[in-house]
Amino acid sequence: MKTRIFIDGSEGTTGLRIYERFEGREDIELLPIDPELRKDIGERKRLLNSADVVFLCLPDAAARESAGLVENGNVRVIDTSTAHRTEEGWVYGFPELSAKQREAVAGGKRIAVPGCHATGFISLVYPLVASKVLAADYPFSAFSLTGYSGGGKKMIAQYEAEGRKPELDAPREYALSQKHKHLKEMKKIAGLAREPLFSPIVADYYSGMVVSVPVYGEFLEGYAGADGLRGFFVEYYKGQRFIKVMEAGAEEELEGGMMAGNGCSGWDGLRIYVTGNEERIVLTAQFDNLGKGASGAAVQCLNLMLGCGEEKGLNI
Repeated sequence: MKTRIFIDGSEGTTGLRIYERFEGREDIELLPIDPELRKDIGERKRLLNSADVVFLCLPDAAARESAGLVENGNVRVIDTSTAHRTEEGWVYGFPELSAKQREAVAGGKRIAVPGCHATGFISLVYPLVASKVLAADYPFSAFSLTGYSGGGKKMIAQYEAEGRKPELDAPREYALSQKHKHLKEMKKIAGLAREPLFSPIVADYYSGMVVSVPVYGEFLEGYAGADGLRGFFVEYYKGQRFIKVMEAGAEEELEGGMMAGNGCSGWDGLRIYVTGNEERIVLTAQFDNLGKGASGAAVQCLNLMLGCGEEKGLNI
């Protein structure tokens, strides 16, 4: 029997990418909505309650509204918005964090897909705090470089328009007020005492991102320097299909020894680099903001929920 899927918000960037990943899957039946009825609450409610699994690819307020329209207790919901990532009753859709988290995703009825910046940060920080390698009150900071597709249709149109403003030719730092919407989940999911100092940057390329977290070696418990931390991450993520900890010196093999923001564009996994020395270490997650940072992660969660191959329909 095929799993009936309804994508609420199928015209957005994430919704379209999820739709594309279902092409050729014989185990999935997509429930379409008449384009003229996309904003019709009655029709959306009917489809939301007719599906086995619903994807919410909507702005936060609309995602909350749609979740509230689901009355059929058998319907499982996967929300890609920010709306439910720290809400009680919702499972955070990052199965690699622990065996318990993987079981929760597989058996969950309400799954909140992580934010793209948060995915990189949490992949690096959660293991350290959970294993007490760094204290929860360590003053974490991070910077994140992302392609413009992370801003959705409006930003994509802005960057791809003829005669655009010259400021778009250069990388642009934003969320300068330290109120980025991913900070709340970064703090809660990673188990931090405070929100990190966070500097996101958007640049003139379509997709892919690099999130880096610097740490001082003197604060590490049980591990010394970059080599020690690399060994820690290798062991922590051992056996994970979607996360690859890169070998020592792997960064030197990159073009010019420089890590490109689009280096993982089109791939649904995440690479972790540990660089630096004994005193100062930089942890870096490189992935696709539209892959492991959005639609790829959503489909991975679905695959776990259905009990099929975790990488089915994904590029791993």
